[in-house]
Amino acid sequence: MRDNTVNAFLALVRLGIGHSAYTQVESVDWYALKALAEEHGLSAVVLDGIDRLTLDGSPFTDEQPLEMKLDWIGEVVQDYEQRYEQYKRAIADLAGWHHAHGFKMMVLKGYACSLDWPKPERRPCGDIDIWQFGQQKEADAALTTWFKSSSDSEVQEFEIDNSHHHHTVFEWEGFTVENHYDFLNVHHHKSNVEIEAILKELGGENNLNDNNNHDSETNTDGTNITNVIVNGEKVYLPSPNLHALFLLRHSMSNFASTGLELRQLLDWGFFVEKHGEKVDWTWLQDVTTRYGMKPLFDIFNAICVEDLGFDASIFPTLQFLPALKERVLNDILSREFSEKEEGGFIRRAIFKYRRWKANAWKHELCFNDSLSSAFWSGVKSHLLKPATI
Repeated sequence: MRDNTVNAFLALVRLGIGHSAYTQVESVDWYALKALAEEHGLSAVVLDGIDRLTLDGSPFTDEQPLEMKLDWIGEVVQDYEQRYEQYKRAIADLAGWHHAHGFKMMVLKGYACSLDWPKPERRPCGDIDIWQFGQQKEADAALTTWFKSSSDSEVQEFEIDNSHHHHTVFEWEGFTVENHYDFLNVHHHKSNVEIEAILKELGGENNLNDNNNHDSETNTDGTNITNVIVNGEKVYLPSPNLHALFLLRHSMSNFASTGLELRQLLDWGFFVEKHGEKVDWTWLQDVTTRYGMKPLFDIFNAICVEDLGFDASIFPTLQFLPALKERVLNDILSREFSEKEEGGFIRRAIFKYRRWKANAWKHELCFNDSLSSAFWSGVKSHLLKPATI
């Protein structure tokens, strides 16, 4: 059974995104609730929920004074609203640089997801994930040459980190950029190789449609890669089919390993709300079934409806086992395996094994690879990139 803080958190999230909530928010440890909101990247959303709740009076007691809310507002303005504007500028400048040097740039996840939120600036800004239609290697080389030719000594220290699977990493205007050459880590699960081929086909330049922007009513094809103008620069966005499959696989992989934030389920709910009519659901359900993702796909949809208040009619299916759905949601809110990774190489390796073993039940919900196959693929993946251990 969830405690009062968690129930209040879920209710305030629903209120904060404009949905109704039925749980009474009272006798809450507001500091614990604020910490939970921060953990899930939903401080701004929960604050919006508090604003809706306090139309008839403040829920803050004398022990948790109004000053706390004022501090909270200041943090949201700085960490969300101002940071989001910096995020947009960095994306625009990065896209402008690439276009000036002959490369097209698509953004994945973060910024693309934020555009589906009712208030984009309420979604926390993380990394900038980009896809360059198969030209990552050439783009990174050109970027390195350009930086090294600068007369600015600090700029000359620019480096691209190649120690990760499926993307390189570099810093740009205060943000970490992940430049994808693969959408997925193809070394971690055998099934990722086949799904990667599907994603690359969907992410090909032949699906570009520069005549349609992101919000165009004429853009009804789920395979069309559209664009938006960000601070005067063209930025490409994934097609509905591409982003649906990518978001699901990425979120499920996180859930089965390091854990999932509730924010990522809001990403999915808002995506379906905005683009569901363009998604080829027959195709997507076939893919999720073929690769073992269907059980968790159904549970994600159910949580969005039952616990986050989205309209059931926008989702293709809500078949699920109630007890299993509750276990998934409870793990998202507070992970069953709560140990922290620390120590040297050996201790980290042992930690990852213990986490993998504890999360075996999750694996059954979203992968068709056998547990033994996934284990040895994971070992190989880490050996190929030791920095990931």
